[in-house]
Order: sequence, then C-alpha cells, then structure tokens
Amino acid sequence: MAEFENITVRVLEYLPNVLSEFKMKSGYNIHSSQIAGTTKYVRPINQRLFIYSPEDFKSKINDFRTIIEKLKTRNEDWADYEKEIIDSVLYTIQQSIGAGFDLLANPNSARKHVGNRFEELIKVIFTEIGIANKRTVLQIPYKTDEGEKTYKCENDLILSPFEKVKSTGKHLDEHEIVVSVKTTSKDRMGKMFIDKILLERFVNHEQKVIGIFLNDVQRKENDNISFTLVSGLFMVYSNFLTELEGIYYLDPPPNALKMPYSNYMKPFSELVTRDIWILLSS
Repeated sequence: MAEFENITVRVLEYLPNVLSEFKMKSGYNIHSSQIAGTTKYVRPINQRLFIYSPEDFKSKINDFRTIIEKLKTRNEDWADYEKEIIDSVLYTIQQSIGAGFDLLANPNSARKHVGNRFEELIKVIFTEIGIANKRTVLQIPYKTDEGEKTYKCENDLILSPFEKVKSTGKHLDEHEIVVSVKTTSKDRMGKMFIDKILLERFVNHEQKVIGIFLNDVQRKENDNISFTLVSGLFMVYSNFLTELEGIYYLDPPPNALKMPYSNYMKPFSELVTRDIWILLSS
C-alpha cells in the first residue's frame, strides 16, 4: 500500500506544474495540458472524490490506515465520513495513476497499465484487511473435431472466507467469491453475466460473483462527459439471465444511485464495511 501512497503524492505534486486549464461539467473536472505544443487531456475527475492537495491526501491516508485496522475487526458501526474516506482515498490513488499515464504515456498502453494497477490496488486492500485472495484461471475443457481443447476463464480475483483460497484452475469453492475488477463496466458488463452462468454449469453449483468498477464516465470531445453504464441492459440481464451478488463502484454513475439499480449497485465502501462479511459467511 505504501508504494501506491508514494506514487499518488508524487503525481499530486507534479500535476499543478503541467495542467494548463480545466472545465467543469456535471461534477467533473476535465483537465488539459500543453506539452511540447500538443494538448493532452486527463480523464474526467470527480470533484467530490478526488483529493487535489498532497497535504490533504497525506492527512486522509493517516485516517485511512486507522480505518483499515478497524476493517480487520469486522466492525459494524461505520460513520458516513469513514466510508467517504475509503472511497475518496482509493479513487484519488487510482485517478492519480490514470492522470499520470494520460499525460506521459501512449493512450493504448496507458489503458492497459491503468487497468492492471486498479486490479492490484483492489487486491492490496483485501489483503490489508485480512481476506485471503488470489487470481485464478479456470480451465474449462470442451470437445471439438480436433479433440479436446480448453477454454480459459480468467477470474480477476477470488475472495475466500478461509485462511487460503481453495479454488483452483479446475474447481471453484462455493463459499468463495469470484470478482471481476475493471476500471469501467463498458463492454464488460455482459461478460460477467455470461461467465457466472458458464462457471455455475461447469462447477455444478451456485457461485457468488460480484463486480468492482472504478467508474462509468468518459470524456466526450474536449469539454464534456458521458456516462457509459447501460443500466437498462443491466436490468434485462439480471431479470432474464442471472443475478450477480453485487456491483460496487468507487465513483458510481448517477443511475446507480437510483431505484431499482441501487438494489444491485453500491459504493465500494459498502462492500468492505458490510457486504463482504455477509457474502463470505453465506
């Protein structure tokens, strides 16, 4: 966790030196930078969640460490400001990394690196609070005219109520949770529902599946944003395919906070302060 904290402070100290201007849209800042005659844009930044000041971030990190210790005890008494610190600190870490890549790297390679760092960040948090976890690739055999082949179903993370994860490349433990960790649900939401159906048919038992996303917002042209959550399709999948055990966002899109979507979608802080213990004990 210390490495993520250090990188974030360095980026927060660096940004004021390179950001030229910003525009506000629907609660988000769209920053731009003039570097060597080229204008580069930073992904939309949530004004409420992002901690711009390095000193404020360092202060919030101290509060965050205290919260991590409290999370380890499975405490059920949480104040709203504590949940806000969880979401805000993790959002600031991830978006600082994203902003740095936006300004310094090729967009295509930046996308992959930023996604990998998000997976690592979420894994670190569960490790910090004492939940056994690991990444697995489930090997699903199938027959073809050329003989038996294997479909590799990658699971970003398995969370376990046991001391060590019991799921393997050939078996999923029904008490463990399969987690899809992505920066956005865009082009990914449908795959989660299909994977849940596929996994359950292969392992012959019900399997808990949740999604953890950073956000569902993107820059539109140079001074606007658009939300990428296809909420209607999510409800169709939930009603006619299968139900996921939950979707969690660091920065929930507006629809996620409205009924009926709020029955399925919550802030990430709700997962680590409450829902994860319920899911792992069921």
